[in-house]
Amino acid sequence: MTDQDILREALKMVLDPEIGINVVDLGLIYGIEEPEEGVVLIRMTMTTPGCPAHTSLSEAVRRAVARVPGVEKAVVEVVWDPPWTPERLSEAARARLGW
Repeated sequence: MTDQDILREALKMVLDPEIGINVVDLGLIYGIEEPEEGVVLIRMTMTTPGCPAHTSLSEAVRRAVARVPGVEKAVVEVVWDPPWTPERLSEAARARLGW
């Protein structure tokens, strides 16, 4: 398993509080980078700009990544471009939602 795979698995533990689907399958994770050793930058979005879970969800993502061995600092950047659309949902998320 690569570092990216390990980080994605950690992120799958973070569930959207309203629908109970993880942030990876929801398509909220736009990028995972390691700009320097021990530092991980997560670029993510929300389903809507007014998402009430904005702060708690981004903090849960930061904490999940920070728990991965070797990560000394986790940074979450919330981005709005490109905007999230339902096309970003994984097949598992679509099935869970009955789509």
